[in-house]
Amino acid sequence: MTKQNSGDSFCSLSRRSLLQSTAALLSVPFIAQASGAWAQDKLAGAGEVVVFSWGGSYTEGVRRYVFEPFKEATGIKVVEAVGDLPVPLVKAMFEAGRVDWDIAYLPRKNYPEMHEAGMFVPIDYSLWDQESLDGTSNEVRLKDAVYIDYNSEVLAYDQRAFPGGGPQTWVDFWDVKKFPGPRGLYASRGQNNIRYALIAAGFTKKDMWPLTDDKLDIAFKKLNEIKPHISKWWSAGGEPAQLLINREYVATSMYDGRAIAAIRQGASIKISWDGAHVGPTLGVILKGGPNTGNAQKLIAFLNRAQIAAAFTQTTGYPGPNSNQLKYLPPDLAPLLSINPVNASKFIIDDFTWLQTKRPDGKSNEDHIQERWLAWRAG
Repeated sequence: MTKQNSGDSFCSLSRRSLLQSTAALLSVPFIAQASGAWAQDKLAGAGEVVVFSWGGSYTEGVRRYVFEPFKEATGIKVVEAVGDLPVPLVKAMFEAGRVDWDIAYLPRKNYPEMHEAGMFVPIDYSLWDQESLDGTSNEVRLKDAVYIDYNSEVLAYDQRAFPGGGPQTWVDFWDVKKFPGPRGLYASRGQNNIRYALIAAGFTKKDMWPLTDDKLDIAFKKLNEIKPHISKWWSAGGEPAQLLINREYVATSMYDGRAIAAIRQGASIKISWDGAHVGPTLGVILKGGPNTGNAQKLIAFLNRAQIAAAFTQTTGYPGPNSNQLKYLPPDLAPLLSINPVNASKFIIDDFTWLQTKRPDGKSNEDHIQERWLAWRAG
């Protein structure tokens, strides 16, 4: 997903660099205890499976807490194909007629095009245990893809600046009289900031989409109000936490993984999920890959609740199985996007509308970004 790979929140930030840093900050007190009984006969096997991975500390953590337990439980070895931009590589493999990977990750926005091109194998949900099925909704279990993790952008504030309680909503973020002080927003990609501005203007989750031109006009008018109070438009994932800690921000948008890592390290940061942006990453099994059967087994294993809990702790980004919450440390579970309380508050993009072409041939997403860049330059 950089998440430049994803095209979602992380437009100019390397997914690998973000996850390396986050993984390094998180501890994993829980280690899944895999066994032959865990695997059950239907997951046991031999040979290998080739899986895309982001590299660095991310790969090291997932290898230790997910891939090695998978090998112990099933007898199947995981071979990691490390990279930063999986979507172009997958497309190139299909164009060349040689698919070397079994499992790839991609942002939700890229799925429709690649699905229509027939690049993926249907997921065999008969291999999933009941706890996995019960913990995931139909929305995250597609015919030929499954959500692997969520990355999010939340509202964060410095508790020291507001000992009586800081901004809980984007309406509060815009209220500079009640909550005075310098603020931060993400510089490079405007879509999330536009949605925050619409929330501040009174729009709700239900009437957010589509982001029509009249709504964009309202959003940019609202952004004009907050612009003088943005002391720095952040661009790197680590900036918001550091600027909050240094008291250079009192409130900012911020990646959830960074915020959670800082909080668990003792930073005086509080986060709010109200109106947060959540972008999913999909896991797919590539048609023509060398080990399709083993890939089905790894996908099933990844979504087991205990394994999902280990994955969440080592990466900082949760998979969709909400049953993992009972296996997570009590200080972590309340902070995650999959916590039902938080999940009721965030907003997921209308991916179909964003990719729809306008009369000028540009997608709605490209149109929004062009307007954002023009506004930022103004």
